[in-house]
Order: sequence, then structure tokens, then C-alpha cells
Amino acid sequence: MNPDHTPDNDELLCSTYARLLPVDSITPEIAGSLRYARLVADGLVFAYALDRPTDVRILTDPDVERVGLEELGRAAYENLMRVPVTHEEIPVEGTILHSFYGDSPFVGSLALYLSAAVLRVTGESLPQAGALVVMPSRHNLVYHPIADGTVIDALNSLASYALGAFEDGPGALSPQVYWWHRGGLASLTVIDGDTRSFSIQPPQPLLGLMKGLVRLSRDGRLATRTTAEQAAPDPAEITRSATEAIAGLAQDPGDGLGDAFASALALAHARCATDPKASHVETWDAWATAVQLGSALFSGAQPQDCHLGDGLARRLPAIPAVPPADARGWLDALYLAIVCRQGERIRRLCQVPLETLRRDDSVDAYVLHWIDTMQTYFSEHRSMDEVVEKLVTTMKASGPGEASHAPMEFVNGIDYQPIALFHRLLTRDHDTFAKTLGEALTEHGTYWGESAAPRARVALGPLAMACLAFDHGFPIDPARPYLPLYLLNRERIEEIPSP
Repeated sequence: MNPDHTPDNDELLCSTYARLLPVDSITPEIAGSLRYARLVADGLVFAYALDRPTDVRILTDPDVERVGLEELGRAAYENLMRVPVTHEEIPVEGTILHSFYGDSPFVGSLALYLSAAVLRVTGESLPQAGALVVMPSRHNLVYHPIADGTVIDALNSLASYALGAFEDGPGALSPQVYWWHRGGLASLTVIDGDTRSFSIQPPQPLLGLMKGLVRLSRDGRLATRTTAEQAAPDPAEITRSATEAIAGLAQDPGDGLGDAFASALALAHARCATDPKASHVETWDAWATAVQLGSALFSGAQPQDCHLGDGLARRLPAIPAVPPADARGWLDALYLAIVCRQGERIRRLCQVPLETLRRDDSVDAYVLHWIDTMQTYFSEHRSMDEVVEKLVTTMKASGPGEASHAPMEFVNGIDYQPIALFHRLLTRDHDTFAKTLGEALTEHGTYWGESAAPRARVALGPLAMACLAFDHGFPIDPARPYLPLYLLNRERIEEIPSP
């Protein structure tokens, strides 16, 4: 085809693609004819390219004006979305990267519309937090959904891969790592022009999110494809872990208590996989032990026995009150105390200074506002007006766009549900509470899906709110999933040693 051939409108609409170009490819000589092009991220320019049998030509302003910017933009997007690509999952260093590659010179440009491209190619949606992505050449891109604590390993792997693949060429596009979020690309790579050295410097919102995801993953709170594929944990193995952790406290009461609490809480949840109503003694023992350890972790404890089923008991030594900066751990301890009707433990937990929990920099503000609401509600001289005011603050702080440390899927599906239920509890509206409880349990089931993770078995926060409602005379449907019936209605509740 003659390179000087002027394409007609039909050709432009059928063969134009949205394209990413290296910023240094826009020379001063051609920049004047590409006024429509724009910088979309550090090192990257967005333009339109006409794909012809013999060459690929960047469109000029007259080309764009002839068709119209809006109409051409729609066509270029639709053409790009039809680019054939091969998708491959690449396991690397404890995480998974996703690669798109193909013969088309527009594969790397799919990063412009990464969410839509991922949905088309894989059938899966990106999380609301977006993805890390690299486009080292125009023929490929590699991305990692920002969904769990493996994001740090993924970032390091992507940075190494992008630099190597960019230098290998051909068709080099960018050596940088980008954060695709809300339809935009932000570079995480800082290049020193003098030394030609590269470093990765995520912006503060992404740093906060990464820190929150690592903490959530470590605590087993996140539902991911990996957790869905894992086998159900063996209660016997969890029991051994809890037993060993409690036994180790005899040598150093302050070391390992957090791990012991985590093991006991996991065991309490896991027991409900085979005993969903919590009718068995060993299930109660697990819940009681979790209550004891959670309370001891945050408010100290006198020496007492912890029972772990099958006649197995371990002595918990005297524990000083040295609460850690673990906001969600505190909420777990409070929820357990509410479920097991431990009034004194609730009182002691609510005396933990809020300032101590504020030092937990892995949580969003709404978590701390929720703790403040609970501490105020359970205080001896509470003011309901103050409780309502703090609840409203909590609800506002958990709204869209407010959370920066937890993925919104987790905020909406798990964290917010007890807050919504507490709101309905305060209004004393039985019917609305029942409806909200049903929605909370549906959200719990949807979030966890087929996961065998211990936390998938019981909706702990909604269970605690349902127990409060039950004790206030609210009718609760006994057939609700994720709510162990004999904990809810107190029939399995037995005596627990005093804190």
C-alpha cells in the first residue's frame, strides 16, 4: 500500500487502535501534528495508530478531525479489545503473575483498559484496588491483581521482569512498573537520570494498601483463589499448634500469646465445619479457650486452665496486661466475649486504651471508629447519643473511597456487616434487623465462596451482633447459616474461668 495513501473514514474506523507509545518516540518534529495525543503516565503517551497490511502509522490531527475524536475513540477502543492474546499464569516466588502476549503490536496497549481486557480474556474481574502491571514491549503485558499479601513479592518480580524484558526488546515500550487503578496508570518506578538506576517507590495510598493486605493475609482474613483451592485445615493440627503455643507461655508469658490466640480462634472456627450448631463439647472448649486467650492478650489474666477437647488441658500462666497494637485482633476478642456472654471480659477489653490500638497502622480509620463505638456502648456510664454519634462517624468512614488499607470487597463483605447490624440493633426494629442479618450472612457466604479457610465457617462479627440482639429479645431465625445455633441461643454456653 502507498504510505502516502490517505485513509478514508471507513478504513480509519475499522483499522485504528488505541496505542501506548514511549514518550521519547514523540519527537519535536512530529509533536506539532499530534496535539490530540496525551501523556497517560510517566514515560507513556496515548495515541491512535492505523494498522495497515504493510505498516502501522500513528494518526495525525487531520486524521482524527476527519472522523471526529469521540467516534474514532470508540472505534479504537473496540478494535483494541478484539486484539487476539494468549493468557498464561506464571507462578513466581510465592505469588502468581498473569501474562498477556501475542503477535499484535497492540497487546501492551491493553494496559490502557486493563480491567476490561482482563475480563474479556480471563472472565475474571480485577479487584477494586486494581493491579500492578508492566508493559516491557508492545507485544506483551504482565499484571498482578492487588488482592492479598503476595502483592509485595509480585511487585519485586514485576520490576525485575520489566527491566530485563525491556532491554531484550524488540518493540520496547517501558521498563517501569505501573499501578492500574480506577482507569488510570501511575508509575511506581523512579529513574535516576544521572546514574541510570531504578528504584520502586509506591505512592502512600498503595503503600497503605499493601501493608493492610499483608496483615490481613497473615491473619487469614482474606478470601482469595489460593484459599479457595486449599484443603480444609485439620482441627487436630490446629489443636497441636494451640497446645504448643500455650505450653510455651510458661517460659515467657509475653511471647507467643498472639500466636496462641490466633491458633485457638482458628480452631474455634474450624470446629464449626463439622459441628455447625456448636453442639459438641470440643467445639465449646475451642471457643472458650479462644475467649480466654483473646482476653488475656489485651487485658491480662490470672493463672487458669485452657481446655482443648478430648480431656486435653494446658495451664495458662499469669499474663500481664500489655495490649498489642492489633485493632482487628481486639475486635475478635470482643466478639468472642460477646458470643460467650463474658461480661467481665467485655468490660476489661473496653478499658484497653484506644490510643494503644491507634498505633496499628495496618487498619483504616473506620476500624478504630468502630472500636471507639463499641467501647462507648459497653461503658458503665454510656450516653446513647454519644454511641449514635460515634456509630455515624464509623459508617461515614467506611464509605466508598474512604478505605485505603483494606480492599473494598473485604470492607463491604466482612468488616461493615456488624456495623450495619449494630445500627439496626440500636433502632430496636426487629424486622429490619432480621433483614440486615440475612444480608450480612449472604455477604459472608459470597465473599468466602468455596474457601475452606477457618474464618469462612462462622460470621464472627454478625454472630456477636446477633447474640446481643437475641439477649435483647430480638427473634432470630435458628436456621441461619454461619451462626452456630447453640452459641447464639446460649444453650452451649458453659462456665469459663474468671479472667
